[in-house]
Amino acid sequence: MILNTYNESELFAAFGIEMSAVEGIGVGAGWGRIAPGSATVSHGHDETEFFVIVAGVGELALDGRAHAVQPGTVVLCEPFEAHTITNIGDSDLIFFTQYWRDSARARSSALSRVRPNLTERPQFVFSTPPTPNGDLHLGHLSGPYLGADVYVRYQRLLGNRAWHLTGSDDYQSYVTAVAAKDGVTPAEAAAHYSAEIAATLKAMDIDVDEYYVTSVAEGYPEGLQGYFSRLVDSGHVSPASTPALFDAETHEYLYEVNVGGSCPACFSPAGGNICEECGEPNLVADLVDPVSGISGTAPKQADAERYTLPLHEFADIVADHHRRGRVPIRLRELAQRVFAHERLDLPVSHPSGWGVQPAEDDLDGQVIWVWPEMSYGFLHGIERLGAELGELWSSREPSRDWKIVHFFGYDNSFYHSILYPVLYRLAHPEWNPDIDYHVNEFYLLEGQKFSTSRRHAIWGKEILNPGTVDAVRYYLSSTRPEGERTDFRRAEFDRACAETLVGGWEQWLHDLGARLDAGFGGTVPDAGTWTSEQTAFLARLSLRLDEITAALNPEGFSLRSAAQVLDAIVGDARAFSRQQSALAGIDRWNSEARTAIALELAAARLLAAASAPLMPRFSAKLAAALGIPAITSWPDAADLVEPGSRNTLSDTRFFGVDGSNG
Repeated sequence: MILNTYNESELFAAFGIEMSAVEGIGVGAGWGRIAPGSATVSHGHDETEFFVIVAGVGELALDGRAHAVQPGTVVLCEPFEAHTITNIGDSDLIFFTQYWRDSARARSSALSRVRPNLTERPQFVFSTPPTPNGDLHLGHLSGPYLGADVYVRYQRLLGNRAWHLTGSDDYQSYVTAVAAKDGVTPAEAAAHYSAEIAATLKAMDIDVDEYYVTSVAEGYPEGLQGYFSRLVDSGHVSPASTPALFDAETHEYLYEVNVGGSCPACFSPAGGNICEECGEPNLVADLVDPVSGISGTAPKQADAERYTLPLHEFADIVADHHRRGRVPIRLRELAQRVFAHERLDLPVSHPSGWGVQPAEDDLDGQVIWVWPEMSYGFLHGIERLGAELGELWSSREPSRDWKIVHFFGYDNSFYHSILYPVLYRLAHPEWNPDIDYHVNEFYLLEGQKFSTSRRHAIWGKEILNPGTVDAVRYYLSSTRPEGERTDFRRAEFDRACAETLVGGWEQWLHDLGARLDAGFGGTVPDAGTWTSEQTAFLARLSLRLDEITAALNPEGFSLRSAAQVLDAIVGDARAFSRQQSALAGIDRWNSEARTAIALELAAARLLAAASAPLMPRFSAKLAAALGIPAITSWPDAADLVEPGSRNTLSDTRFFGVDGSNG
């Protein structure tokens, strides 16, 4: 017998609270105490964990969903479910816990289509708002925009509520630069390029549910001013005089596009305020060997008064935030480097005539810096979407029930994953946002960065048309810069279209259709007798479904992996077809030959379903050619096509990559 009693003297610090161990039970076990107002550190692990609340009242957050707990409440957390218990009462919350490893249960949880997908919560999926100083090229499209589109399409196939939001980031300093170059006003430049961007997204079959234009959106300036006033009222954002750079000839204030130099952290070439190479911010005045973009001369340094945030004070808040959502190691490492600096007094307003001025009159001639502004823009987008859907979503009262998902390039990492969590805590102290981050690296063109100024770019509209859009989406997915820089090479794209999509996928489907036409009059046969090889092939298709599910689930989201699985499905089917062709035309093995055809059709059906998030037009064409309904839900299994269905596989052109409407 093991007899153990809760004893405060045996408690020690663990998981942000106090715990003790109970030995000899055969599984991990212990008592826990959470003081009033305290909470466990959010965490997930591979063990299954069982809680019994013994005393006190609290709130359990399980994968972001809140549940009340009190004495007598029993909770079982599956492996990898992130969980936190908060004491919301006036006395200690006491619980008993047991935890153990079960590899089968952990595998089931890791492959679950339900657990990581937050079916009860609205998901707001943001692609970083594009700057309207030019159209979108393939470097842009390969990262945030395609990623967010595929993510939302997949979530909807699972039956979840998810929306893709983005907007035109009109108040960027880069807009004033292109406006001066084009001889128009910043507002005119923003309106022109915003319309171009929206048209390119549409041409790419990237559906945006809420596209807000910041310079003309109704109520946007007032809402932003109110948000900024909350930051000021927090006591942590206030006017401060700190070093700044000014053009030596014109005396203009320099930041962002108007100044460059070497990054003070990694010494790579960097613009004002951010280094695209290492991701760290700079304060402009600390650039090494700065050069003005206005006169091309070395700037002068002088103090300037701006609203300033002492960001270095908030390392713990950022670390706590990074424990809650999906935060890649790359972003956690960036935060570690940023907060290793002794001080980071970050200006959050700048002297400019383009932007929204703070409601406060402490400083004249300044606008709210567009990067802090963007953190409000996300809340504004949610509120606008809610108004259109009849939902009471407020930018002034963000809900903890919201799941926010951000897609952005690594050069924007500091703002999204470090600055914005701090601003949200200051503006809305009662809100602890649950945010997932999906970050991509630079996509190169023929080995070099895409560059508008050097005319080194392939613009979306140059390559996109109804016949090429799925080929572009496929190739950008298969070469997407996830965790490393990758390269778009036109010759490789053309080869992938000709050899993989047309010569591989389409040729197999046409050949399958021709065999159906010749042997079964174009009608899908029922499966007959099964051989061991055929049973093994069905099992392989099931594994492919598991693989692409894992690639599209939030935790392991990877378009490169998903595209590889699509290729693997076709490769498996072609190899199976070659193997099974020996049975064709032999009367004795007619039943087994029918099963082989039925299984190839099952592979085609799986391809139609699995490709729907990445290649929606191809998926719709393939479903129609197979005689099955359009794909509206994610499959639970690799199913056979219904016998008797009429198919048009041999007559369907799936990829019009020569520019036609194929």
